[in-house]
Amino acid sequence: MSAEVFVNIQCLLGEGPYYDEQNAALYWVDILDKKVYCYTIENEELHTKEFDQHVGCLAPRENGGFILGMEKGVYSYDWQTDTLAHIAEPEPHLPENRFNDGKCDPMGRFFVGSMDHKEKQTTGSLYMVADDHNVHPMIDQVAISNGLAWSPDHTSFYFIDSPTKQVMTYSYNKETGHIHSPSVAVTFPEGVGVPDGMTMDEEGMLWIAHFGGARVSRWNPISGELLNEYPIPAQNVTSCTFGGPERKDLFITTASAKTNDNTLKKHPYSGAVFRIRTSVRGLKTSLFKG
Repeated sequence: MSAEVFVNIQCLLGEGPYYDEQNAALYWVDILDKKVYCYTIENEELHTKEFDQHVGCLAPRENGGFILGMEKGVYSYDWQTDTLAHIAEPEPHLPENRFNDGKCDPMGRFFVGSMDHKEKQTTGSLYMVADDHNVHPMIDQVAISNGLAWSPDHTSFYFIDSPTKQVMTYSYNKETGHIHSPSVAVTFPEGVGVPDGMTMDEEGMLWIAHFGGARVSRWNPISGELLNEYPIPAQNVTSCTFGGPERKDLFITTASAKTNDNTLKKHPYSGAVFRIRTSVRGLKTSLFKG
């Protein structure tokens, strides 16, 4: 399995891919360029929506449109009408923070994490936004809130605070959304970058993007064992998600930001979206019920 360029674009900080199975479309964000992209596979068209603030992540809503984690809070967004509506602002007291990665849990709650925009303080947190739009703090003192995933049996939650170079696992209560009893599931060795976004396959294995490491990797979170590594022709690999007709295609976002000229010459497709055709299926994406 090797990575191919799927959408040739130079995102500053491509992130948060989501595959819409019903419409065979891939969505992702460029955080620093304040954009959301949609690539429709049937007609190979790229559509763009621009915003007036950084957009960290998006997740689909059950009643249509998306929920977004943005610079100034959590919003709903209707792609068809281009309508943005404010849902919550969990951190009005932290103007230097912005929201980063986020996903919906198996019951349709939105988990979204924040970070210090300058990446200097551990002022970030992870929150759960319930379907009634009430916000519940989950984890605090986070530097760069990143990858999230839930086990196929819905008993474990996985979370990345990138500078720690670890994936933490928590016991997860599906009925309440609450997490507890943290422990280390995966530790990145030196010299392979830091863990960024991630996703999970049906076998319960984690696929993790390496920011600064030019690869994605597959891990067993129970044993902490590295199973496979797949090189990506971009230094800063940011996130990944499964999609395609059988949910076996791994779509991978990358960044051109924080890349010097020499590295860009070596990796001219930095910022593009890549695809790896795998032999395993990813988990079905959960929708926000609010």
